[in-house]
Amino acid sequence: MTPASASSRLPLTLKIAYSLFLAVMVPVYYFNYGPTNFLYFCDIALLLCLISLWTEARLPASMAAVGILLPQVFWCADFLGELVGVHLVGMTAYMFDPNRSLFLRGLSFFHGWLPFLLLFMVKRLGYDRRALWAWTGLGWSLCLVAYFLLPAAGTVLPDPKIPVNINYVFGFDDAKAQTWMPAPAYLLAWMAALFIVFYLPTHFVLKKLFGRKARPAATVAAQPTAIALPAGA
Repeated sequence: MTPASASSRLPLTLKIAYSLFLAVMVPVYYFNYGPTNFLYFCDIALLLCLISLWTEARLPASMAAVGILLPQVFWCADFLGELVGVHLVGMTAYMFDPNRSLFLRGLSFFHGWLPFLLLFMVKRLGYDRRALWAWTGLGWSLCLVAYFLLPAAGTVLPDPKIPVNINYVFGFDDAKAQTWMPAPAYLLAWMAALFIVFYLPTHFVLKKLFGRKARPAATVAAQPTAIALPAGA
């Protein structure tokens, strides 16, 4: 990886490598999973990361970091659990589906490295404190779209790879919706939990580690001024 140029805080090789990854992943995902798959939080984070890489704007990367750092930890934990035969919540069961090619499943390993990339970017660019509310508004909107407009958990579709229960708005089991509370109550509880359990703690940590306060307006320090005296005075 080459160092960033004087005018860039992020390496060009990183920008190109990431763009090439998305150039492969996006059409493959679209062909296999359909367009609604890109409404998952993690896929939105991929797009925000791309925007931030090329523009070097802090807000998109900060939003993605607030939204997915902790959820990706749970994704990795669930994957490792499934790998050793311990069923946690099943969100990574698709990674062990023999009906999906190894290449297709391998692309999903971005869940493991994307958090580290985002931390690197936020460290380089700084953390934008507006990210908490910007991502919360976006994340909650995605939840509402998934709940009201997209297939619910347990929906049988002609292509089993097409996602249902996007962003887990009907529970963590895609095969059936949760039944321990009314669906609207669960949706509200889930949206609140996303904010309180995932977004808010991440925001505080990132703000503490990488937050940059706005620079105060420059003030002219009072300096004694020399007064030119006429010659011969």
